[in-house]
Amino acid sequence: MKKSIGANTIVYPTPVLIVGTYDAAGKPNVMAVAWGGICCSDPPCVAIALRKATYTYGNIILQKAFTVSVPSEKHARAADYFGIASGKNANKFDVSGLTPVKSALVNAPCIEEFPLVLECKLIHQVKIGLHTQFIGEILDIKAEEGVLDEKGMPDIEKVRPFFYDPGAYAYYRIGEFLGEAFSIGKDLKKKA
Repeated sequence: MKKSIGANTIVYPTPVLIVGTYDAAGKPNVMAVAWGGICCSDPPCVAIALRKATYTYGNIILQKAFTVSVPSEKHARAADYFGIASGKNANKFDVSGLTPVKSALVNAPCIEEFPLVLECKLIHQVKIGLHTQFIGEILDIKAEEGVLDEKGMPDIEKVRPFFYDPGAYAYYRIGEFLGEAFSIGKDLKKKA
């Protein structure tokens, strides 16, 4: 029997995404977000949700662009810091020792040391309540060669992303391979 735990922000897995922006003076800033993910396949888009009070919110409004970097688990400490410090008060790159790199396609920085980055042009914003959802069209994805598989696509076991547990306020690493997508359920489809 299921027990009600009330309306909450719990869904699994919740990705840890690092959003990169420039402020009006051209200072690079990054912020950790957990409310985000792919929201459209054609055109390819990603959605992130931010509170208006964040420094990144204003930067996205100003620049109409952002990057979304996927950190590996070895960068969990820095990613956590990016979510608890404000770019208004700190240079997060100086503190973390990580390197800002200007995106090739949009006016936003990414992080040199992170294995995967999405370069995004802002195409929509929707105020939902406390958060505004920003939808960015993914113009390109850059991946470190060392995390690519034999087909040239990112390999999750090489990227080593980690996830946020919004119920326990904790981070977890990826688990075991279960089976091929669009394949392991084919036998059930045949019964329909």
